[in-house]
Amino acid sequence: MRKIAAGLFVSLDGVTESPEKWHFTYFSDEMGAAVGAQMAAADTMLLGRRTYEEFAGYWPSQAGTGNQLADQMNDTPKLVVSTTLDKVEWQNSTLIKDNVVEELTKLKEQPGKDISITGSATLVRSLLRAGVLDELRLLVHPIVVGSGKRLFEDGGDQVPLKLIDSQTFSTGVLYLTYGLADK
Repeated sequence: MRKIAAGLFVSLDGVTESPEKWHFTYFSDEMGAAVGAQMAAADTMLLGRRTYEEFAGYWPSQAGTGNQLADQMNDTPKLVVSTTLDKVEWQNSTLIKDNVVEELTKLKEQPGKDISITGSATLVRSLLRAGVLDELRLLVHPIVVGSGKRLFEDGGDQVPLKLIDSQTFSTGVLYLTYGLADK
């Protein structure tokens, strides 16, 4: 069975917004290997509307530049969860507007690699609370950002998790992998 795994850059105070403003100081070969392993383990990307719009505004223009990451981003099948979009135009993208949990549950039962979520904190929260997210992979950076959107800022029901794996990188970043406690 396939898993849905979310990988997020998070500050010590829980901020996930605008990691380009605080993340790169902590980037290392160790982190690159961890992110690369996440990407290699997946054959489908799952994106919320905002992350989709950001990515679709950038990655298609990088096609044909020799950038392997751009080729991977453009060529990988993408599922976009949105109630406000009417269409998605970035190549290999499919829109999911309704019955998200049902659609993703069916997809998990099909053969294939992991389904990865990058960014998309609102989507991650909703899938975690619905019990559809299998792994939450957090790269916790040793910085207090102070302001910005947080991974868990909207309250909601408690979701017990269990620690599956942890690593400490030389930059002080913690790589924490959690699953649902009842799985």
